[in-house]
Amino acid sequence: MELFNDIEVKQSALTGIAATMLILFVMPVIFSAIWKKRCGKSSSLKFLFIGAAGFLVSVRVLELGLHMIFIVGDNSASRFINGSTPAYVIYGILTAGVFEEVGRYIIIRFIMRKNITRENAVMYGIGHGGVEVWAITLLSLASTFAIAFTLKTQGTEALMKLLGFSDGIPANLLDSVTAAVSAAATYNALSGFTAVFERIVCMFAHIGLTVIVAYGVEKSKIKYLFFAVISHMIFDIFPALYQRGEAEILAMEIWLAVCTALLTAWSVRLYKNMKRES
Repeated sequence: MELFNDIEVKQSALTGIAATMLILFVMPVIFSAIWKKRCGKSSSLKFLFIGAAGFLVSVRVLELGLHMIFIVGDNSASRFINGSTPAYVIYGILTAGVFEEVGRYIIIRFIMRKNITRENAVMYGIGHGGVEVWAITLLSLASTFAIAFTLKTQGTEALMKLLGFSDGIPANLLDSVTAAVSAAATYNALSGFTAVFERIVCMFAHIGLTVIVAYGVEKSKIKYLFFAVISHMIFDIFPALYQRGEAEILAMEIWLAVCTALLTAWSVRLYKNMKRES
């Protein structure tokens, strides 16, 4: 197979991927350690793990199950969604907003009901955003590292076996597979900076959204759940467009940064009006 013979993987690409993975691995630990040190006994680490569990159940089990039908599956609905950028974007932002924020609401409302304080809300948000880093971004980077390492050390044939395409790449997957291999081979400092920056931004966004939902639960105002869902949907517009190749990565990162800045400013105001741990 001569498809990837012209792609050279430099050692700097492997080093860059490994360094990015290390930074992202410790990021949730640093966030939680800083917050725990700031709050002391006012916030319990158990809410870090509750937030992580909330993400895994709502996103990696329930939402992913729906995606297996409407995105991965081969049926009339999936063909319509995958064949239309507007439908794909609407589906993507709606499911992300509803599953994550409703899941957040249910856990805060029924599991954290006796411990809904502003300190615990932030710790929950760190857990939610932190496990997203580990369960999605780190796994993706591990795959990228495996592609780059295999191509560099063992060659194209071994890479094809790793990817499960020993008999050739199907035509409908050729472009995406080639793009993934090229991205792994050309990984650089900018790629790492972008990945880390995006995860930091998303971490603050998850903290802000958790505070918004928790504030609504504490004040018995269901409208804040809808505010959180809508905010989450708006936040995910450009990532969905980027996945479709309809937006540049710079535009997406700027969008995420602006949305997070607004979310953070709003959630800080709500945070100041929430009950603090006695």
